[in-house]
Amino acid sequence: MLNFAVRNLKIFFRQKSAVFFSLLGVFVIIGLYVLFLGNIWIDYIPEGLPEAENLMKNWIIAGIVSVSSITTTMGAFGIMVEDRVRKSSKDFYSAPIKRSKIVGGYIISSFVVGFIMSFITFITGETYILLSGGTLLSFVSLVKFLGVMLISVLSSSSMVFFAVSFFQSTSAFTTASTILGTLIGFLTGIYLPIGTLPEAVQWVVKLFPISHADALMRQIVLEKPIDISFAGFSGSSVFEFKEMMGIAYTYGEYTATATVHILVLIGVAFAFFALALWNVSRKKEWN
Repeated sequence: MLNFAVRNLKIFFRQKSAVFFSLLGVFVIIGLYVLFLGNIWIDYIPEGLPEAENLMKNWIIAGIVSVSSITTTMGAFGIMVEDRVRKSSKDFYSAPIKRSKIVGGYIISSFVVGFIMSFITFITGETYILLSGGTLLSFVSLVKFLGVMLISVLSSSSMVFFAVSFFQSTSAFTTASTILGTLIGFLTGIYLPIGTLPEAVQWVVKLFPISHADALMRQIVLEKPIDISFAGFSGSSVFEFKEMMGIAYTYGEYTATATVHILVLIGVAFAFFALALWNVSRKKEWN
């Protein structure tokens, strides 16, 4: 299984187009931030707030990392689709290797790709913040962030695995990857603060699993910047800002805690992996 996963990793990183499309959502968000949205986001911060720019830079970096966890795993699973199109999968399954080990190889390689690319995205973002006058995360916050990143990639891998198990052609996969890369910013509440969206759209964002990883990441990276920027503000003002920017999720009168976010991500991971394995096992083309 590990050897098969290594084989998939080599193929992925050898294909520049696969790496590019896996980061398409990240490139779209960065481009929109530089060209259009940077000043718009600043407008949602109370006037005269100290460290406002640093606050928003940390906000967007957390969002980009959460997005990369799902777009990069999508790119990694493209190898599985190519193997099916080229009929290579039939050779694998006819070999004296358990089906579970082959499927496990695809899953492991996707998880590794997702974590590596998300980590690179995170390091790049932290470097940008440092060079622009901001401060890096503390060791404790860094450990928390990496832990959330692991769970986020795990959850993303399971969701993508389930979706990709339906694809029969590379064209369908490429189309789906492009659509995901374009829409992911809306689904995670990055293009516009969630508080500015219609209520129905807010519910879509709050129910989208990876948005929970986004909220957790924002809570970690924005803990100190919010303390600095909102020093002297009332607790209600701080909470309103967090709710507006998707740092805290409320469902009616209930506010989701970090534990709830983590449980949602873990639950989604197990549920979609089970569904994907069931879908793979019942398809004739996998036999």
